[in-house]
Amino acid sequence: MSTTAPSTTTGGGLKRELKVADAAAFSVGLIGPVGVMALLGAGAAGILGPGATWAFVFALVAVSLVAYGFVKLSRHISHTGSVYALVGITLGPRSGFVAGWALFFAYVTIGAGSGMEIGFFLDQLLDRLGAGFSVDYALVFVVALAVVLVLARREVHVITRSLLYAELIGAALVTLLSVVILVRLGTGTAPGGRSLNADFLSLPSGTGVATIAAAAVFGFLAFAGFEGAAALGEETQDPKRDIPRALKIAIVVVGAFYLLSIVAQSLGYGTDEAGTQAFSSAGAPYLDLGTAYVGAWLGDLLTVAAIVSLFAIFLGTVSAAARILFALARDTGSQRGIARLSPTGAPSTALVVAGVLTLLVVVIERLTVTSGALNATYYALTIGTIALLVAYVLATAGAIRFLFFRGAAKAPRWQVVVPVLGLALVIYTIYRNAVGLEAPYSWFPWVVLAWLVLGVAISFAPGLAGRVRASLERSQS
Repeated sequence: MSTTAPSTTTGGGLKRELKVADAAAFSVGLIGPVGVMALLGAGAAGILGPGATWAFVFALVAVSLVAYGFVKLSRHISHTGSVYALVGITLGPRSGFVAGWALFFAYVTIGAGSGMEIGFFLDQLLDRLGAGFSVDYALVFVVALAVVLVLARREVHVITRSLLYAELIGAALVTLLSVVILVRLGTGTAPGGRSLNADFLSLPSGTGVATIAAAAVFGFLAFAGFEGAAALGEETQDPKRDIPRALKIAIVVVGAFYLLSIVAQSLGYGTDEAGTQAFSSAGAPYLDLGTAYVGAWLGDLLTVAAIVSLFAIFLGTVSAAARILFALARDTGSQRGIARLSPTGAPSTALVVAGVLTLLVVVIERLTVTSGALNATYYALTIGTIALLVAYVLATAGAIRFLFFRGAAKAPRWQVVVPVLGLALVIYTIYRNAVGLEAPYSWFPWVVLAWLVLGVAISFAPGLAGRVRASLERSQS
């Protein structure tokens, strides 16, 4: 007997078959916390030294404030377009189109970065096992993309369960390592005479809010995808109840995992100058710490878990990007082409388009970035995070207008301070990651701006705004 939920079909053709656990699993899988902490903690340590934890604290606070708007809006709006629909209904069709355009680009570039990171860690694992040869991250990406496109065409509950199982195993292993590190530090049995202390909260002399905000791009990237459940608004059985719950579950679970992991990593390497330098330059923290605190076998196993988690992120981002592109195409009047669904209810053509664009990103990086897979990964992920933050700004602004200033207030008036603070923190983080940087990071805001300008130009196509408005109104009727 099948254990899957009975499904119905929405007016847009997608099947309603998911429950709150499926929606939460999609967000968690899209975030990919195991794969995230395989690399981004080291990036934050490169800016904040032993106080890398603050980047994740800053991001957790900001994301929680931003999530307020997503949670509240999802109680009123359910649509596969995620931010596109949330903004389209609250700020207008053109703003909604641009928000969806930004989120689509964010998922494509973050997906590309995650796919390249698979090759990076696979190459490290092969070297560790003495394979005697290396692999090109671009070739690994192509193989991973082929598997992603096959899986992404399956029923949506197959995707959500795949993402959940991929993360659960890896999260259990990383949590085990974190606990072992803290126990050994606390009992005085840690390598190098390291001990349990509060130095993971120490910041380099002269560090201010501006520096923390600059490092918070790694924290925001760590939470990228928390809003993924909103893209299942037309595939969840009771979306206006289950999507908000799924968003809260994802943030709480992943936030706790991140704080435990970053504290363990920071203290595990040591918070003195040598330890901080080792952490910030680490290409494989799991491998280093697993080997040092438990044994080489755990380091290798954690590297495998990171690869699996990164594949889950890749699968999740391509699937989410395809659903946003499907919604944009369908609501702008295309009933064929990109808006075509497969017999399983998957946006098949949009999946191919999203996959091809991730491949294009990797090809461009492979031809232009000569400093290796790690930098290529960081570049794609940074571009994606900036685009994601733009989508968050529009969604949060829409939430403020819809909840407090359009018609009767839909939440207590005093709560307006929550999304306003979230909006301020996100805008400030964008500013800190767009001004005063050195190349190539100084170029990335311009890449995002060029993509947004193209989206704005498309949004002014004759009749597009009217079709989008009508479609969004029908979807909520």
